Order: sequence, then structure tokens, then C-alpha cells
Amino acid sequence: MRKPIEKIPTVPDRLTRASFEGATESVAKWLLGKALVCKQGRSSLGGIIVETEAYLKKGDPASHSFRGQTPRNAAMFLRAGMLYVYSIHAKYCLNVSTENDGEGCAVLIRAIEPVWGRKKMAACRGREIENQRQVVELTNGPAKICQALGVGLIHNGANLSADASSNEANIWVGNVKEITVGPDQIVASPRIGISKAVDRKLRFFVDRNRFVSGRKSLHTGKADQSFFRINALSK
Repeated sequence: MRKPIEKIPTVPDRLTRASFEGATESVAKWLLGKALVCKQGRSSLGGIIVETEAYLKKGDPASHSFRGQTPRNAAMFLRAGMLYVYSIHAKYCLNVSTENDGEGCAVLIRAIEPVWGRKKMAACRGREIENQRQVVELTNGPAKICQALGVGLIHNGANLSADASSNEANIWVGNVKEITVGPDQIVASPRIGISKAVDRKLRFFVDRNRFVSGRKSLHTGKADQSFFRINALSK
């Protein structure tokens, strides 16, 4: 990873729906380095995606869609680029639907490196960000992301892509031109917190990025890197 960026970039625009229509495993890798942004009033909250998990349309018993469509998982079966939010233990996790309408596949966003609106995200989580460790722990987990961004079931089925109408939930994925993640920066590992298909390497993360959740021993070196210099971002 190159030298950390010190200046906060402009909040990016939405990506097109076509960006999410690829094979789920490929989209899970492609999302690394992209921005996840949620608008709250006049504030933009969000950061750079550094960890994802792919949940496939066929032969994946760990996927919520494995036994078919239900009222709970219906958003997984929507066209690509839609948000699937589900609750677990009174918390929420967010996923991006992929491939084609009706297929039931999605990518779970597991961790982001917080960039825009850090102080407000910390307030949403009831946390302080007085040191680097507190910044790192702000959004290094799927439920933490939802809490920090204020995402809940009201966002289930929201359109993340550029064809969203103005009255839809204001949450999207964008491209930050200052950031690229090459294949040599991506590590694949088994997914976390599942009891089936536990050996399939469908979890992808930015190697050595400190905001990735899970065991640090899976990185190729010390997980002490970031896209942005933590101390430079005070807002």
C-alpha cells in the first residue's frame, strides 16, 4: 500500500448499476477500495470498503438465499446494486445484491476505513475517537458499519447505483480516484461467523489494512497500514 493520503477527497458520485452485475465473487473483490457513503441530513458519512464476503446464488449453504426466496431475504433477489439489510442479535448487516434479477446473490460489506464524518459516526455508535485504536474500531465489523452510518431495515431494498431516483434512501457506492486496489493487495480467506461451507475462501480483504476485522495473522505482514493517515482526519 502506498503512502497514506492526508487530504480528505470529495465524496464520490454513485456508480452505475452495471458495476454490480458481475459474478458475485468478482464483485466482492472489485468493491475493495470503493467508497460506501450514507447521507444524514447535510452530512456525508462513510469510508473505503476494505473487507467483503461473497454469498453465491447456487451451492452455497451459508447464503441466506440457499433455500429460496422469503420475505426476509427478498432484497437479495433484486437486480444488481440493491441493498439487502438483515437483523441479527438486534443489530444490522448490509449487503449489495449482484448479478441478475431473481438470482439471490450478494456481497456482505464487513469493514470500511472511516473517512467522511468520523465524529458523527462515532456519535452514532456512542464512542469516542480520541486515539488511533478508537478510530480503527469504529467500523471494523458489519454491525459496526450499520450503526455508524445509521443503516437499518428502512434501508432494505434501497438502490445504491446511479439510476436511483431522488426519493430513495440516500446511500450509495462510489469510486475514489485516489485509490486503487490491485490483485496483489487482496487476500482471500474463509468467511467469518458461519457454520456451513466454512472452508470456502469467499472473504476478501485489503492486505495489511488495519481496519480489516478478524485475525491479523491472515495478512501477509503486520496489519498497520491505511489509505488515509488517521491523525490527519479530524472530522
